[in-house]
Amino acid sequence: MKPENTKENFLMSERGERAMKLFEEGYNCAQSVFLAFSDQYGMSEKMAAMMSSSFGAGMGRLREVCGAVSGMFMVAGVRYGYSDPEATEEKKKHYARIQKLAAQYEELNGSIVCRELLGLSCRKQEPTPEARTEEYYKKRPCKQLVGMAATLMEQMEAEEEQK
Repeated sequence: MKPENTKENFLMSERGERAMKLFEEGYNCAQSVFLAFSDQYGMSEKMAAMMSSSFGAGMGRLREVCGAVSGMFMVAGVRYGYSDPEATEEKKKHYARIQKLAAQYEELNGSIVCRELLGLSCRKQEPTPEARTEEYYKKRPCKQLVGMAATLMEQMEAEEEQK
């Protein structure tokens, strides 16, 4: 029986580590998670980065849904989503996956909302991102959050393969 994931005993997967490295390179949280899986969906890294670019900092620094969560959901959509608007059963199954991922992330971090994760009181912020300095990385949990999101997605993939 595997131990429950907690922040204290959370082990990053290979893609989780890759997402954290991408974040350190300057990609936003959503891009970092989405790009960590870009080899799976036959899309150029440039296109993957552009597609996910709007979702960083809680969607364009609006501080709403965490960008790491949005990136994780984008990966799930590419891997398991549906394209037929009449596909009721597929839609239900996919939304169940999304809700499971959200619940796992929230259990680990207390929220899926960017401003709550960062302890911010304001919703919308100046659109200019902060410089990625050593001090930035000390006060922001974002690097670990992208790693957790990518790891949760990788764990879901492993579960899906076992079915």
